[in-house]
Amino acid sequence: MNALRPALADYLTMRRALGYQLARTEKLLEQFIDFLHERGATTVTRQDALDWAQLPAGADPSWWAHRLSVVRTFATYLHTLDPDTQVPPRDLLPAGHPRACPYLYTEQEVTALMAGSGILRWPLRAATYRTLIGLLAVTGMRVGEAIALDRADIDLGRGLLVVRRGKFGKSRELPLHPSTTNALGDYLCVRDRLCPQASTPALFISTAGTRLIYCNVHWTWQQLTNHAGLVPRSAACRPRIHDLRHSFAVQSLLDAYATGEDGQRRLTLLSTYLGHVNPAGTYWYLSASPELLALASQRVEQHLAGRS
Repeated sequence: MNALRPALADYLTMRRALGYQLARTEKLLEQFIDFLHERGATTVTRQDALDWAQLPAGADPSWWAHRLSVVRTFATYLHTLDPDTQVPPRDLLPAGHPRACPYLYTEQEVTALMAGSGILRWPLRAATYRTLIGLLAVTGMRVGEAIALDRADIDLGRGLLVVRRGKFGKSRELPLHPSTTNALGDYLCVRDRLCPQASTPALFISTAGTRLIYCNVHWTWQQLTNHAGLVPRSAACRPRIHDLRHSFAVQSLLDAYATGEDGQRRLTLLSTYLGHVNPAGTYWYLSASPELLALASQRVEQHLAGRS
């Protein structure tokens, strides 16, 4: 049994070297090894993996499926070291959450959300969320990336923003439109006037002068969407703050097709701008908008007609 813990340490080191953080994965696999130890098991079997994955009893099947998928990946690694390790098949506990359908915001809806920040109680809070929403809408940044920004990450003179804590630990530079740098400059003026002694280097701050907290951002977002009258378009399509990123991506591709630009070239640039590991991570956006699919189909038809 002692061999499993060093193997887990090596497994986590290898995957983290590829950019994965794996905080939850480490916790779950430590619990799984404890479970095996209590059973006196010396290697991973399909039955042990299944029994552990279905804990606690009565939990959502998607949670069971996630737990088993964590063990499956680890078992695949262990199998290369110990042929007696059994890898749970993929059709075992296949349940999972369906992928959410992106809520693609119109320009009017984004404007309404930004204007709705006026309902927030404190002027600094209203200015912070108005600017945060605007920045997310025009850059497609992840929410976590935006609230992790420090003031020093913005170069207003050069119109440049640096994301230093992106997904998988990757950094990237984002050129900004002059209207965006102007808006950020205005926010900093308001910020410094209302909170001259912030306790954090963060760009976006709370009324207490601290960095924004992820869960509080989502709670405030719910307030603003309710105020703007945004409602789910279906059970799988509700107005999430993350969908500002999807909306940015889709609109960028729509602009490319509408102006006759090479969509593939734009997609490659967009992948870099969004911080995806490779363009394959951006392809899903092609299916997120009926308008985008229609324009892409037209380009294919024109290409085939030209060949004939």
